[in-house]
Amino acid sequence: MKTIVLKTVNELIAWRKGLAPGARVGFVPTMGALHSGHASLLERARSENDVVVLSIFVNPTQFNQASDLEKYPRTLKADLETAEAAGVDAVFVPKDSAELYPEGYRYRVIETELSKELCGAHRPGHFDGVLTVVLKLFGLVRARRAYFGEKDFQQLSLIRGMAHAFFLETEVVGCPTVRETDGLAMSSRNLRLSPAEREVAPKLHAAMTSLADLAAARRAIEDAGFRIDYLEDRVQPTGEIRRFVAATLGEIRLIDNIALPESENFAIGGPV
Repeated sequence: MKTIVLKTVNELIAWRKGLAPGARVGFVPTMGALHSGHASLLERARSENDVVVLSIFVNPTQFNQASDLEKYPRTLKADLETAEAAGVDAVFVPKDSAELYPEGYRYRVIETELSKELCGAHRPGHFDGVLTVVLKLFGLVRARRAYFGEKDFQQLSLIRGMAHAFFLETEVVGCPTVRETDGLAMSSRNLRLSPAEREVAPKLHAAMTSLADLAAARRAIEDAGFRIDYLEDRVQPTGEIRRFVAATLGEIRLIDNIALPESENFAIGGPV
């Protein structure tokens, strides 16, 4: 079956109403510039559901700088080809931001703790925009499951928290980070790295995984030419310890996180 492209909220609502009662809908919300990481989410959604919906929307409310929004890669033709190849049933591509923000962002979702830390401390209001658009999309798609990559682990945690807090029926499914062969976490922003920066970028992940001491990891990352926003080890509610980093190379801000091994060589450390 050919993938259907829906450009308005009304088209999406009408299409959703036409599905068979009880159809299991899997949803992958994205900002486009799809890569193999996104493809893995679509593959997981396809394997666990009757119907798969993909959204492509560069959400303006989660950007702190207008220039970053302008430069965000847009590859719609290639994205639709990826969707078709993955067996996506419908792609929601809002024709403009007013489709999802008819009131001009007067109403929004605000979380007051985790959203202020890590990326939130350096990008004020970012997660307000993320949570607001995800809540809107969840309401429209009414999926049984929605799939997110663990590369954006803070985002994943906040979306799970929102779903629980607002009694949403959509299950939020986290999927492992997909990496390039050299360890760089796949990201749409990687398209904006210069060839020279692309050679350096994998050193971020290498330092995170090879150096137990946070101070040593920081030195290695900075020596490679990155400007660090944060580098922290944090204990998760599950007891798992994860290492989080955000660092800028040239003009491109990269984030990553890993689960630390249960080893005495990786002592828990705070921010450095």
